[in-house]
Amino acid sequence: MNAPFAVRPLSGERTEADELLVAPSRERRRLQCYLALVLGDILSVIVGFGVIGYLFVGRSGFSDSLVHAQLILPIYLTLALYNGSYSISSLREGWVGIFRAMIAMIIAMAVVVFVQFLIQPAADVSRSIFNGGAFGAMLAITWTRLQLRSFVTWRCGANVMNELVIDDGGPQLNLQGAIRVSAAAMGLRADLNDPHALDRLGLVLRNIDRVIVSCPAGRRADWAMMLKGANVDGEVLDDEVARLGAQGARVAGKHGLLLVSAGPLGLRDRAIKRLFDVTFAGLAIIALSPLLLAVALAVKLQDGGPVFFMQKRMGRGNRFFNMYKFRSMTHSLCDKDGNQSASKDDQRITRVGKFIRRTSIDELPQLFNVLLGDMSLVGPRPHATGSLAGDKLFWEVDLRYWQRHCLKPGLSGLAQVRGYRGATDHESDLQNRLQSDLEYLEGWTIMRDLQIIFLTLRVLVHDRAF
Repeated sequence: MNAPFAVRPLSGERTEADELLVAPSRERRRLQCYLALVLGDILSVIVGFGVIGYLFVGRSGFSDSLVHAQLILPIYLTLALYNGSYSISSLREGWVGIFRAMIAMIIAMAVVVFVQFLIQPAADVSRSIFNGGAFGAMLAITWTRLQLRSFVTWRCGANVMNELVIDDGGPQLNLQGAIRVSAAAMGLRADLNDPHALDRLGLVLRNIDRVIVSCPAGRRADWAMMLKGANVDGEVLDDEVARLGAQGARVAGKHGLLLVSAGPLGLRDRAIKRLFDVTFAGLAIIALSPLLLAVALAVKLQDGGPVFFMQKRMGRGNRFFNMYKFRSMTHSLCDKDGNQSASKDDQRITRVGKFIRRTSIDELPQLFNVLLGDMSLVGPRPHATGSLAGDKLFWEVDLRYWQRHCLKPGLSGLAQVRGYRGATDHESDLQNRLQSDLEYLEGWTIMRDLQIIFLTLRVLVHDRAF
């Protein structure tokens, strides 16, 4: 949206008209919202414990529950303050604040129980009142915070921060909810030798929380220097960051370094994912062993060729590995390089092969790849290096294709459950898969893996599984 700024010529004196340039401050309003959340949480904890205690025991339970509330409140408020329950992100997204508040309450409960055990291990404490009161407090906090959303919107509007975009001849930047002004129209210029220019900028930025300047490369250093003394979070737009896909920056000596790659999962997440893979794959192999033996026998009796088809695929870190499948094509016509994708009426596919491909049974030997550590249950599907999308190799269609190899490839993935599988006759067939794979990489959680596995069961038999 555009700010109601008056355009004034640059001069050495500040006039009353210049005061109209100042955007209304939202810092005080955010403080009011934080205070409302704190008071709401305090009231919710007291009411939650009090109501549960009264319902369970009566008046005596009500007084006991208030004692529990007094014990848990200071711990909860301290934890909530430090875990972001009262933060800008919590004001912007109500459920973010609620989730963080729940975490703080759970930890506060654990602390109270632990301390009480150390001080009075044999104390007669009503577990039902304490646990019920904490649960009631969490329900009350959730309800109160949802009700306060209208108060936050009333005080701060849709955007809880004042963000300003200064257009000084650089690339066009549209930032939702931000105020956008023209540097020329406002009389703003990056002139470090003119105190009046600095004063003009300081006037405009007085109540701004964050400012972004879009200007040509030659003026970025001057704007950066001006913003450093403006007492505001300042950014200078540089599309080279987007071109390189930079994720952060730091200074080493006299050199500036852009972080352009990082492992998508930390050590803890990798350990969780690996434990899940090994456990699930091991149990699946045991449970499916009769089916695996039956299919192996059927493939062998079909034409006497080998049971398994092994093909070199690219895995995590752009390293090759040997991927296993039940052989579904005539042995003499197998395409080890994957130069020709299978089609619906492919003459190379055997009768047994048609069935196991249509039901995705041919992919089951990849459970052994999971145990070996080459693959994961969920991740981007590994492709043969010779695969084509239309008449181009996959990476020739989009160089972002290589980014999908920062995680282990999977038996199934987000692209597969969305129906993007089978032959890639057109470039769009690959682009749809790639977009889903990149989306998966950006938002990994173990719960998402479970969801994809569940959804995979619904698409094992698919019209594009040939």
